[in-house]
Amino acid sequence: MSYRTLDAAEIVKTLRTLEQRIAQRFPEAGLAAVVRDLIAIGEDTQRKAEAIAAPNWPLRVVVYVAVAAGLAGLGMIAWKINVQLGNAEVFTFFQGVDAAMNITVLVGAALLFATTLDDRIKRRRALGELHIFRSIAHVIDMHQLTKDPSSLLAGGPRTEASPARSMSQFELTRYLDYCSEMLSLTSKLAALYAQVLPDAVVIDAVNEIESLTASLSRKIWQKISIVESFTVVDPPVRLSGHDRS
Repeated sequence: MSYRTLDAAEIVKTLRTLEQRIAQRFPEAGLAAVVRDLIAIGEDTQRKAEAIAAPNWPLRVVVYVAVAAGLAGLGMIAWKINVQLGNAEVFTFFQGVDAAMNITVLVGAALLFATTLDDRIKRRRALGELHIFRSIAHVIDMHQLTKDPSSLLAGGPRTEASPARSMSQFELTRYLDYCSEMLSLTSKLAALYAQVLPDAVVIDAVNEIESLTASLSRKIWQKISIVESFTVVDPPVRLSGHDRS
């Protein structure tokens, strides 16, 4: 096992453990459904990333055929050119050189186009898959949006549109911590694409997702800090480190 690269199987294993923790602590919460969707995405991420990074053999065969045809054309021209003294033979030589240059330029252009086309195809597919992680990060953020520490700090009157806020200090901390863990694991799944496809555009997209999840996680930890600094009038029974997981 390598400790220098991300392992999709280990990330999914961590997500499964997190899903069990959420389901046991908050069986009615929609957050468990979100983490299950993230598990399903994670199970396909490694396969999709490796499939995108794999060589495009049909396109490579076309490139090889084009190069072989160009080399064969150059060889034929070189074989036909017969440099001899006399104006006619010199003129034929320059015609052959001009034809050889044209073939070389065409083969080089075809080779460049085919190479960049392969990169563009891989990049477009990777960016399409990465968009999923950006979307699910916002979904996770929506689930923690109404988990406001003010429900513990202030006991003002509720309105008909007020969200249900029945969590204790401990439960609110756990829920927010689960959201932060999910955001971190989301960015790790996205990083698998940059790991197998070191394309500059793909790496920039992964960095944007990591910046997004880190920003959302910082907002969550600000809430956690506020909750943990609040002293409850009638504090719950102290739980062991094992029970806090």
